[in-house]
Amino acid sequence: MGTTDTTKPNLDSTLNERKAFEETKAGVKGLVDAGINNIPSLFHHQPDKYQKSNTTNHAIPVIDLVDIIDNKDDASTHQGIVHKIKEACETWGFFQVVNHGIPLTVLEEMKDGVKRFHEMDAQVKKDLYSRDQERSFIYNSNYAIYSSPALNWIDTFKCYLAPDTPKPQDFPIVCRDILLEYGKHMMNLGTLLFELMSQALGLNPNHLKDMDCAEGLVALCHYYPPCPQPELAMGLTKHSDNDFLTVLLQDHIGGLQVLHQDKWIDIKPVPGALIVNVGDLLQLITNDRFKSVEHRVLANRAGPRISVACFFSTGQRSSSKLYGPMKELLSEENPPKYRETTVAEYVAYFEAKGLDGTSALTHYRI
Repeated sequence: MGTTDTTKPNLDSTLNERKAFEETKAGVKGLVDAGINNIPSLFHHQPDKYQKSNTTNHAIPVIDLVDIIDNKDDASTHQGIVHKIKEACETWGFFQVVNHGIPLTVLEEMKDGVKRFHEMDAQVKKDLYSRDQERSFIYNSNYAIYSSPALNWIDTFKCYLAPDTPKPQDFPIVCRDILLEYGKHMMNLGTLLFELMSQALGLNPNHLKDMDCAEGLVALCHYYPPCPQPELAMGLTKHSDNDFLTVLLQDHIGGLQVLHQDKWIDIKPVPGALIVNVGDLLQLITNDRFKSVEHRVLANRAGPRISVACFFSTGQRSSSKLYGPMKELLSEENPPKYRETTVAEYVAYFEAKGLDGTSALTHYRI
């Protein structure tokens, strides 16, 4: 029995709509500035099959680092924090850190800098709009604009902060100084977190650092404009992160949710805290010991919401270094579950696949 192909015209029209949106170079904020009341259909999302948790007894762990930063010699306190991190990475894949050593003034200025950029004159921003991954600073909307089932209510700028020292002139003046300062603070915190995670795996404190997990740092600086129909849209679709580790700064608005035991759990903003989550590549090299967990961001009317996700990863910048499950964690009972890959190959696959609600790790399973 013959069937008519009705999908192609729809796909073509969707592609044309996406191209038209891209060509404005004004992002989602451009739609809001134009005063729209109904969001375009290319931003309409299908309902998620998972329910939101209605219990309040689920909250991701909050870990206080004050004793490690102020008193490095107290072995029992140190061991207690390592144990909490181990538990959080194995069960939640997420935790928050407080007293992490980054001054509150720096966190506030970082959020302000991101806001200043996204609220700059539209024409100035358009000149910086790009998808060229070789650039040190890239501003656009929806990185997977042509491969995701629906677009997200988000604009982003991305900048590489390490391993190459950024040239200040590559960054817009409205956020240049704070980006460079924040990057230095973040490298220090990342190094400490990788030491604690190495110990949580029963390894030497420098193990993950020596594997170059902390070599690269990419900041994704997100702006979620207020959405007139948040029930139809998503700030950011369900996904896990394509890096080793993410450290996230979020503002007071909220909307971040983590998928835990098939329920969406709100990650409530804690003043001065940073959210830490395991990335796909850390799950791969720990052979599933540490969990890279799916999360999403809801659209909201209250915006703009600001967040800064620092990815410990070299991204698509080329390196031939292969990563597979660490031999120190393997045994006859625990054989490798993944094949080796480079960071650049993994990120390229992740981005080509788009935010389709599936994990890129599946592609690398043995």
